[in-house]
Amino acid sequence: MKIREIVLLILTIALDQFSKYYVASKVALHESIEVIKDFFYITHTRNTGAAWSMLEGFGVVFIILAGCVSAGIIYYLIKDKKLSEWERTAYIFVCGGAIGNMIDRIIHGYVIDFLNFYIFGYDYPVFNIADSFLVIGVAILIINVVFNKE
Repeated sequence: MKIREIVLLILTIALDQFSKYYVASKVALHESIEVIKDFFYITHTRNTGAAWSMLEGFGVVFIILAGCVSAGIIYYLIKDKKLSEWERTAYIFVCGGAIGNMIDRIIHGYVIDFLNFYIFGYDYPVFNIADSFLVIGVAILIINVVFNKE
């Protein structure tokens, strides 16, 4: 891994952990703060499952899975020198997101979520910065597969 990638990974995890710490220390559990009326709220929740609280009670499985995925990604980044910068960044985002949520599960036994959007009247499930990095990373990889001619 390059120094830039190590720094990006650390920043990804730090941004996620700081944001969760800040929300947990400033916003009461289940409290919702309006940021943009009828669109965006900061809502402090706890998630003991996977995405959108599915598979609650499988925290240890998610810790093991996140650890294995992160180790695999780091190994892949070290070994494969042919990856593009976009691919490398995408894998760093996925790894950082997985580690960010894994840290929560290890320390708290749950993941702190707080980003709450209402999109066209639909109350989208509450999520966090780590989830955002995971989705952005996967999106970059999908776009790369669809549009890369190699």
